Amino acid sequence: MTLEKDLVIARSNLLTAQNILAHAEKMAERGYVSGLEVDEKTFAVTQAELNVDVKKTQIDVLTRYTKAMELETLNGNLNAAKARYAAEAERNQQDAARRDLAIEELEYCVMKAERSGLVIYPVAQKWKRAPEIEEGATVHRDQVLLLMPDLSKMQVKVGIHESMIDRIKPGLAARITLPDKTLDGEVSSVASVTGAAGWWTGNVVKYDTIVKLPSAEGLKPGMSAEVEVIIDRHADVLTIPVSAVVETAQGDFCWVKTAEGVKRQSLQLGDTNETFIVVKAGVNEGDEVVLDPMASITEAQALVLKPLDKAKSREPINMEADRVE
Repeated sequence: MTLEKDLVIARSNLLTAQNILAHAEKMAERGYVSGLEVDEKTFAVTQAELNVDVKKTQIDVLTRYTKAMELETLNGNLNAAKARYAAEAERNQQDAARRDLAIEELEYCVMKAERSGLVIYPVAQKWKRAPEIEEGATVHRDQVLLLMPDLSKMQVKVGIHESMIDRIKPGLAARITLPDKTLDGEVSSVASVTGAAGWWTGNVVKYDTIVKLPSAEGLKPGMSAEVEVIIDRHADVLTIPVSAVVETAQGDFCWVKTAEGVKRQSLQLGDTNETFIVVKAGVNEGDEVVLDPMASITEAQALVLKPLDKAKSREPINMEADRVE
């Protein structure tokens, strides 16, 4: 628009210069002006014509090149603006989707139990110093946050030594001693694979065994208990104190007090508990055996020449439970 206005002005100036030149030429013919003045007016016309040509050239360049270039630039800016708008629209859509998902997940942040009862935290790993569930802690999918045990269906988890595991079967009776009561239970399951053993367990291999408890008042998860599994019952059998038996690589022995003095007796033994052991052969009812012969009888001390690893191991069946569940 400015160039067109400048072109109109340049043409007006050219017309004015041409009129002035024509007037100067007429005056020169009559001798009123000199030839130098006519040349000056002619130069002014030529200059005005060049100015008109410059304006036309500028308009032509603008129309053919500058306008096209500016149009392409504007089109490029328009396309970039459209792309930014589309990106912002997609980002807004994603933000709206995340917002809707967060609103939906917020409804699941409030957990309501299906029934009333005791709520406990899951047992954390022993090497962790802080509980997993605490305010501000990060949780993940399928993580157990809280436990609601059924107090009417409690059980005891106990580790059975590998030397006794072959005799522990589901259905065996058990006696569970708690701090304030004693209950009769039943073995419900025996692990087929041993638990991890290492320095933290004294390298003792044990199998996890579950003992089902009867419904009773006062049972709570995490209580300690002493479990005695009854693997067999013996009536009218001969027993002697466990402390009277010496186990060696040559066999099992005890020492009996007789009229001639203390006499060694070879034994055939059966089941045992922490206090007494069944004697199948070797002593008779009424015989008086020596308790702890290793402390007072030199023969017993000399007889123990090898470790007991070749002797038959008889682990007592009383054991501490890991925990009540």
